[in-house]
Amino acid sequence: MSRLTDNSITIYEALLNIQNGKYVMPAFQRQFVWNMEQIEKLWDSILLDYPIATFLFWHIDDTNVSWDTYFCSFLSDVDFDSRKSADSVNYELTSVDLKKTDTAILDGQQRLTSLFLSLFGEAKIRPSYARKQTGPKIITKLLVELNRNKISTDEEEYNSKKYDISFSDKIGKISPTQFDIKNILNEKFQAESTRGNAIEDAITNVPSDSKDYARNILQTLHKKIFSDKLVRYTEISDMKQDDALEMFVRFNNGGKALRKSEISMSILEAYWPSAKTEFGRILTDSYAGFGSDFIIRTAFMLYGDVVKSNINKSVAASLKNDWSSFKIALLHLEEVLKDLKIDVNHFSGSWNVLLPIIYYIYYNPNYKNNTGSIRAYLLRAIFFTYFQSGTTGKLQQMKTNINSFDNEITIEMLDQMSELRVTDGKIDDILNSEKGSRVAGEVLYYLSLEWLNKTYKYEQDHLHPESRFSSAKPPSVSVEDWAKWRSNRNRLPNLHLLEGRSNGSKSDMRLIDYYSDMNDDQRERFVDEALIPRDVSFEIENFDKFYEARKEVLAEKIRTLLG
Repeated sequence: MSRLTDNSITIYEALLNIQNGKYVMPAFQRQFVWNMEQIEKLWDSILLDYPIATFLFWHIDDTNVSWDTYFCSFLSDVDFDSRKSADSVNYELTSVDLKKTDTAILDGQQRLTSLFLSLFGEAKIRPSYARKQTGPKIITKLLVELNRNKISTDEEEYNSKKYDISFSDKIGKISPTQFDIKNILNEKFQAESTRGNAIEDAITNVPSDSKDYARNILQTLHKKIFSDKLVRYTEISDMKQDDALEMFVRFNNGGKALRKSEISMSILEAYWPSAKTEFGRILTDSYAGFGSDFIIRTAFMLYGDVVKSNINKSVAASLKNDWSSFKIALLHLEEVLKDLKIDVNHFSGSWNVLLPIIYYIYYNPNYKNNTGSIRAYLLRAIFFTYFQSGTTGKLQQMKTNINSFDNEITIEMLDQMSELRVTDGKIDDILNSEKGSRVAGEVLYYLSLEWLNKTYKYEQDHLHPESRFSSAKPPSVSVEDWAKWRSNRNRLPNLHLLEGRSNGSKSDMRLIDYYSDMNDDQRERFVDEALIPRDVSFEIENFDKFYEARKEVLAEKIRTLLG
């Protein structure tokens, strides 16, 4: 059970702890993203005596961090572009000496980095003509104007700065009434015996009507940095890395919830700075729309533990060093699915089902000899909604099962898994799936692969129109049978795929009329594509015979698809 304690220290103490290596950041922290205006407003708030919110610290020691728990040091040098936004920077990983480092910052990185940068670090601006981050940079200073007469603030503007605090790149042209905030660290400001004279020297060039204003700023600045305990923090002890990650996600949302995969990407980039660029080269064409989550989860599948899903040095190194083989496996996946008449982009929103196939392809060079079993697995997982819940556990189980069958997916392996074994009950569940459901849509899609035109958009359509079951029942049909037919009208045996424009023209047309309007070739094609038995009546009075006959045909086709 974690323990929480509340404490407070001065800004100066906090920044010394950063400088001395006592404070670090977990590797899953985000990049520094504040711009110069946010830093300026932070100092404005401090001088206005506003609270700067609480911080969340994680006490670390040899009981709650392991060899693969990595940290990052705080930035002391940040480049900003001409619009005053920070350049994205990949933090350097660091190993920690737990004799001097005992605190990781879970919440407050942006504020502490901003304060540290202002007093102990260095900010630089890339001018607009230096488009590349490697171009020339201009050193800036954070200045506060001491002459009240020079300050022009809009009192009506919401959230505007009340003090004139700003970064300036005109280092050689600093006004004599501007004060470099870093100078407050000079020893003459530190000692009480010399502070008064230091302040008077600093305001020498300030007009007499602004001296009290200037004097108050410098006195307040010293007090807020060295005396007032503004850094109020909650420290959590006895907490493991996974719990720290969870807590980080909850507290560092910044208005937008962070997913674990986003944090995993941050950690991965710490080990492999070009990871995002390399991912971008894959996530195009057939894999457009998959996203970096897909690659990260695949990496866990191939090199790590899918359930824990923790990026560590081993997983990151394996992905980086084996990147060529990783990309080849994805290429081979696309080829295998193409041979099965399936487009890989069909899974852009449901790619977990592909991961066991990638694992099989990656570790078994003879995968091409077994495409039938690959299809059987894929369609069983889809039709039986295998990954509807407990996804990571099931992926890990698939890894174990594939390994136990000599790195192969086989029908025997699938039949030993209760959730992927074909049974009469599961076939009935599929046949009872209704229009609009994902199962009905997927089953119709795979039943129709032989004739689907990939350039057309298809829709689920009733064979016997739904509207007919809202009308009066045929005289020859009993009330009980009509109620049963109505309950079956939306189920799979009364559904087929129809190209969108054709569906619009068919509308509520009776099946017998729709069929009668076709020529002989169209009728043959329709019956074949819709998998309708040739000796069945299309009249509504014979719906039950039509339904049961087509149900039997679909059941046989589905069993064949499922191996």
